[in-house]
Amino acid sequence: MDEEYFACLVECARTGSIESVTRPKIHRILSQKPALAERLKQAKTITEGGGTIFSVEDERVKTVVIKLARGHAAFELSEPQHDYPSHVMTTPIHLLGADTRNHFETSPVPRVWPELGSRAMRRMLIAGSEVHSDWIEVQEGQYRYLAVTGGELMIRIVIGEYLACEVIWDDKVLPRARKCEESVR
Repeated sequence: MDEEYFACLVECARTGSIESVTRPKIHRILSQKPALAERLKQAKTITEGGGTIFSVEDERVKTVVIKLARGHAAFELSEPQHDYPSHVMTTPIHLLGADTRNHFETSPVPRVWPELGSRAMRRMLIAGSEVHSDWIEVQEGQYRYLAVTGGELMIRIVIGEYLACEVIWDDKVLPRARKCEESVR
């Protein structure tokens, strides 16, 4: 239920209304679930400047974003995360200032390399002396993510080129990464 709500909310916010959704799957869900469509209609507000704002059920959104981030942490980095993250951020990407957007889009240089044999290690790019991961585009214009470990485990996700998400588990939650970093010193 949370995933359906989340997918419909993102598409409605992206297009500006429930009636303007362009993705057939979302249109079908809203047609088949009138209570959800009504809930989203009630969440919509038109601002004085003519913009559209949707009131968000934060816990439902966080639940889905954390679930996605946990999947990427386990799949990409071989670092399953069972604890609640230390940081969760979701915001429309167009609301990020230029510097913040640049920071969000830039892959950080990890202090610790990913686990040998993990998908992240196989994808890691080495450019001169700089080592970094790159964004993984799952579906063009719909879903991409970045997974980085090293002192903290960070997953960044962009959905529909509309919603920017960042989930971080700090180094207190990553004993294996900290242990590996200490052994490298």
